[in-house]
This record gives sequence, C-alpha cells and structure tokens, in this order.
Amino acid sequence: MKLNLYSLFFIALSILFISCKTAKKMYEKGNYDEAVELAAKKLQKKPNDAATLDLLQNAYRFAVEDHETRIRNNSNSNNDLRWEWTYSEYLSLQRLYDAIRRSPSVFDIVRPTDYSSYIATYREEAGNARYDRGLALMENNTRNSYKQAFYEFQKALALKPGDLSAQQKMDEAYANAVTNVIVLPVARSGYQYSSYDYNYKNFDYNVLRYLNNNNGNQFVRYYSPAEANSYDIRTDQVVEMRFSNIDVDRYHDQRSTREVSKQVVIKETVIKPDSIIKDYATVKARITTTKRTLYSDGLLQVTIKDYNNQWLWSDTYRGEYNWSTEFSTYTGDARALSEEDKKQLDRKEEFPPRNNDIIRIIMDEIQSRAECGIKDYYNRF
Repeated sequence: MKLNLYSLFFIALSILFISCKTAKKMYEKGNYDEAVELAAKKLQKKPNDAATLDLLQNAYRFAVEDHETRIRNNSNSNNDLRWEWTYSEYLSLQRLYDAIRRSPSVFDIVRPTDYSSYIATYREEAGNARYDRGLALMENNTRNSYKQAFYEFQKALALKPGDLSAQQKMDEAYANAVTNVIVLPVARSGYQYSSYDYNYKNFDYNVLRYLNNNNGNQFVRYYSPAEANSYDIRTDQVVEMRFSNIDVDRYHDQRSTREVSKQVVIKETVIKPDSIIKDYATVKARITTTKRTLYSDGLLQVTIKDYNNQWLWSDTYRGEYNWSTEFSTYTGDARALSEEDKKQLDRKEEFPPRNNDIIRIIMDEIQSRAECGIKDYYNRF
C-alpha cells in the first residue's frame, strides 16, 4: 500500500514538473497561447508560484499583442473571410480569458479582457459573409457551384444556428447539387426459369437498399422508379441491370475403374496344436469410382446512363457455382478391399443442390459484386 502511495506521489510530482517545464518551453518558442493555458492550469493547483505567475503574465501580454496584430491586418483585407478570421482570433483570446478566470486569485492579478461581445459581433458578420458567398455561387447555376454553395450555407448555419434563410438556401442548394439515381428493375434475357421470379423481383430491391445503407457520397441519392414518381424526384441518372444469362448445367459423371487383389487364407489344416498348414489364394475386386461435378454461372451487365440516355459507365459481374462429389461401388470379393477402400465405399451417392438453391447462390454472389461496383463508382462521382 505504501509503495502504491509513493508511486502515485512520484507520478503526480513528475506531471507537475513536466507541465511547468512545458509552459516555459512553449513561452521560449513563442507559442504564447499554449504557455498561458499550461501556466494557468498549474496555477490552479499552486496559485502562489511566483515564477509561473510571472511567466503567465508575460505570455498573456504577448499573446494578446499577436492576436490584435492579426485582427488589425484582417480589417485591412478585402477577403470575404476576414470576418471569420477575426472571429477566430477573438475566440482564441476568449479561451485565454477563460483559462485564467478558472483561478480567481490569478485572475485578479492578471485582469484579462473579456472578448465575448466581440465574439458575438464577428460571429454574426462571419455568418453573413458565408451566406452572401453561397448566394453568389448559386448564380453560376452548375451542379458543382450548388455543391459549394451548400457548404457555404452549412458554415453560415454553424455560425448562426437556427437562421431560417440560411437553412432554406442550404436545402435549395442541396436539391440542385444532388444527383438523383433511379435503380431500375432488373431485366432478363436468354433462357430463364419461371420458378425463380421471386429472386429476380428482390434483386433490384436488395441492391437499392444496400446503396442507401452504404452511401459514401452525400450528394448522391438512390430511388426506385416508384419512389421517384411518388415524391416527384428529378431523374438525373439511371442504373440498368440485365442478366444476360444464368446457366444451371446438368451434373456430369466421370467414372474410373481399378482392380484390387489380396492373398487370403482359404483353408487351415491342423497337424498338431503348434503346427498349422495354411492354404492361400488370391481374391480380387473391381472398384468403380464416380466423380460427379456441376458448374453453373450467371452474368449481369450494369449500365449507368444520364437523363438524356447517354452512356456514362458500365461493368459486368459474374457469379459461379462449382460442386463436386465422389462415391464408389465394387464387384467381386470384399476380402480384397483395404481399409481405405472400405472408407471410400462407405460414402453414399450424392446429388447436386436444387436448381433454386444454385440460382440463389449465383445471384447472391453477383449481387454482392454489383453492389460494391456501383457504390464505388458513385463514391468517386
């Protein structure tokens, strides 16, 4: 217990030593804000530390001079963001005020300036500047300019929370910047199985759900044709998906035959208890092994077009299903079989899964690949 107390005491002393040393180092490097905050934190625990107090007073004076110099420079700038830059400077000054205020005895000695009124004034001006920049960008009437305008209005709202005009304009900019993508029902060509219609009907729904749940681009939105029609959504692009074929092959058997033989005792003649004469003969068996295989595949073509039906992008996705099994039968004398032969012969004859199951496996693989391909395209869009 004593050891733990000593360890904690040593750690605490080390932290205090490092903290003081770091404040001095920040001051010597000209990082006055950091020096003020570290020294103020130290003085909360040790308010009578004269060296740290002196360091804090000097660091605070130099920090204020640096920020006020930048504020004066900003006032002489013609840049739209000068209000935001100045707002940021006053935020930094207020942080220093708050850091010193946490230690009342130090606060009375240093007497820092409260910049809260300046913060409110310049935050308002900074928000107005962002709003005006957004309006100017919207006049360019391009999808990219609307996107940039959206960001400007978003920053205006961060500076002026609850501003109704900024919110309305941000929504308007987004509506013009977003690309509305309609995912069409999957089409089919080639020989199909009517009993698998359920899988086809759910294919585009599953793709659409995946794209919405894994959307990495906030300026892309996905809809089904019914949703787009119901909400009167502007169509910017369409995703067409077509199965060119799903081929479920019949299984194929390939047979091979081998002969095995073994010498076995067919007769024993006892001459006397310790003398037995054994007669041997060779027994044979013929083992036929059947290797049963099935290969099936499907192909999906995905094409993306714009509202003018112009090609933008396409890709092809394949799904495959390989299945195989082996089993054996024999004719002849069972005594000729080895233990390995018997194990092989114990395997029962198997048949491939139902066509429904094979189709589902192939479509799941294709769906997964198509989802990732479409998502990656629009994440780069």
